[in-house]
Amino acid sequence: MLMSPLSPERTTTMNRFSSAVPDNEYLADSNVLFYLSDAVSQLLEHKEEYTHVGVIRYFAEYFSSVKNSNHVLFREYSYVTATPHNRASFIRVFWRCYRQIGKSGELLSMLEYRSLLQLLCPDFPLKPVQSAARIVLMDDATDYLMSFSDFLFAFQLQFYYKEFLDSVLEIYQDLLAGKNPNTVIVPTSTEQLPWWLQRRAAGSSSRTGHPPRSCMRGVLEQTNRISYYSFLLSLAKHEAINQAIGALPNKSEFLIDPEMDQELDKLIAQISVSPGSNSSGSAVGGLKEMLQRKASPRRNIHHRRRIEGESDGSTEETDSSEN
Repeated sequence: MLMSPLSPERTTTMNRFSSAVPDNEYLADSNVLFYLSDAVSQLLEHKEEYTHVGVIRYFAEYFSSVKNSNHVLFREYSYVTATPHNRASFIRVFWRCYRQIGKSGELLSMLEYRSLLQLLCPDFPLKPVQSAARIVLMDDATDYLMSFSDFLFAFQLQFYYKEFLDSVLEIYQDLLAGKNPNTVIVPTSTEQLPWWLQRRAAGSSSRTGHPPRSCMRGVLEQTNRISYYSFLLSLAKHEAINQAIGALPNKSEFLIDPEMDQELDKLIAQISVSPGSNSSGSAVGGLKEMLQRKASPRRNIHHRRRIEGESDGSTEETDSSEN
């Protein structure tokens, strides 16, 4: 499993000051080189924008944004999914930005959730959103409405453990189709099954992690027969998954975020006193401006002109995002 340099699990198992850990192994497992390479690439691509900032300050701001999980805002999908830390950061950003939907109790469709995701990641694809919806709806038609909490925790599981879940689906499909009956060894107890699923799925991808074995074992011990989407739904609701990923608070507290509440109150106050402004355009522009203040240093400068244009009352991008 690729670990984040900021992951608590990694800090307990791999200390960069430990002489027992080879330098190459630490660099590979911590993804430091990935972030350093991206920082250099962004600096070279937008060097004119950072001339007055200074290289040292740029790198300090870049890695500070990585540490604070704001670096994934408005980045491309390939970057957002590149490391476990990026995935966890994006899940947290999604929760913080749209938590008010959960507080209001509003139900949204799959396509509406995708539109929200695309405000944070413009090229966010449809497939992972469909997969998350199928977990909530148990593989039924994906055009039903879903609550924010149901979608959020299903999305967290699907988005973070995507490669593992894809491999498990292939295993389910192969077993149902009776493929390779001489090579597939079906375990005889639920004690062995999590290990077997983990081993089979891990052989399909070296870039993915997997849910805790104890969590999978707990789900499987509850029944003698379980479908693929029932298995995923149970995992999505399991608090151990939430704790293992570390992106969201406990389910009893996931609607609470005082810092973001203060930001939203300021935004609403600004909209209320803005005469003659288009409410939809102002809301979306204000949301993006608020998020931009927490974004990576690259995006703070790179998107400033476009965001200022939206704040002036233009609804061109707002209209296209809603279609």
